[in-house]
Amino acid sequence: MRLPEDDQFFPSTPGKVKIDRSNHAMNRQLHRCFASTSTMFVWAVFLIALTLSYLSFQSFMDTGTRYLAASWGGHQWEKRVRESARPHRTRGMKVLVTGAAGFVGTHVSLALKKRGDGVVGLDNFNDYYDPSLKKARTGLLDSHGVFVVAGDINDARLLAKLFDLVAFTHVMHLAAQAGVRYAIENPASYVHSNVAGLVTLLEACKSANPQPAVVWASSSSVYGLNEEVPFSESDRTDRPASLYAATKKAGEEITHTYNHIYGLSITGLRFFTVYGPWGRPDMAYFSFTRNILQGKPITVYRGKGRTDLARDFTFIDDVVKGCVASLDTAQKSTGSGGKKKGPAQYRIYNLGNTSPVTVPNMVGILERYLKVKAKKNVVEMPGNGDVPFTHANISLAQRDLGYRPTTDLQTGLKKFVRWYLSYYGYHNRGGGGKSDN
Repeated sequence: MRLPEDDQFFPSTPGKVKIDRSNHAMNRQLHRCFASTSTMFVWAVFLIALTLSYLSFQSFMDTGTRYLAASWGGHQWEKRVRESARPHRTRGMKVLVTGAAGFVGTHVSLALKKRGDGVVGLDNFNDYYDPSLKKARTGLLDSHGVFVVAGDINDARLLAKLFDLVAFTHVMHLAAQAGVRYAIENPASYVHSNVAGLVTLLEACKSANPQPAVVWASSSSVYGLNEEVPFSESDRTDRPASLYAATKKAGEEITHTYNHIYGLSITGLRFFTVYGPWGRPDMAYFSFTRNILQGKPITVYRGKGRTDLARDFTFIDDVVKGCVASLDTAQKSTGSGGKKKGPAQYRIYNLGNTSPVTVPNMVGILERYLKVKAKKNVVEMPGNGDVPFTHANISLAQRDLGYRPTTDLQTGLKKFVRWYLSYYGYHNRGGGGKSDN
């Protein structure tokens, strides 16, 4: 806003008129008043805009959970939580699984429940990918007696209520904003879920009495620009290539802090490209399958020097075994009511397959099982946070967890394709059936 200047109140040629000083003084006072009022108005508009922006941001961040506010609480809800958490085997665990309607969360919850552990799920059912798939997973869990609470890990009141109802022995923290490329489009969601959500959850855990042992999902992405092969837990992880990787690395530092200060038993798991039935639609193998069946082209990236990208694809069943083994070998937390009473266990493990496969080879396997030739667009890898290869050294997990992956990519993709064709209603391997858009 341009404020009027004093000389605009007077002729440009001095001496031609008699100036009334009293009027001039009054005009100057009025001008100052209006200038002050205008300034105040500008600041008021600015503050209102700032407040509206904040509220809009909060509303945006709660898009996936705003309809959940009134979905928990009450006698019947509490009864379901307690019943779901009740173990059905001697010395069974009571596990809170966050992200339970997600890919890994569903499989881990099922594995625990089937062997007799008590499991309560927590998920906010956001729309990062089709929520109907998450609802279908929840239906599967419900059929096996696992209750999934609709809520967000940033909801401290909800977490306090859950810990008040159930003395959880373990927390399997799998809730996160996933995906490397989506961070360019929506960076705030990664901080909201992977940093703020983690802290809120750890606050609930350290204040609980007894404190649960925490096992949580880090990521192979933390290795970033590391070129040492295979990736080992002792390798440097201070050069992330994406915001997703940075938030997962931040998570490792945050969990270490809570371990050191509050005595929480912490185990971090660096997953390497997990795939399989009930998987995530944003993953390459999943989207490639969809596009191949629909006759749409797929984009295959290449690295520098026209080198093929390679991933250490790890089948879901193998990852689940590593997660369960981590829970089984986790020592008790040493704190109580937020106070540390002694050193607590802190561990980080790679969970991979140790056999990287190039993306073109993965596409070839899908073509063989789908009996459809892919329409490929081969392009140079953009600078969106992806890395050219991943390769896990799992010797530490083998030694401590007895972790031994047994499923190669051909076997795993065969199982995935069988599930995909069944779930999306394809009646023959040449396509047909309903679309999964």
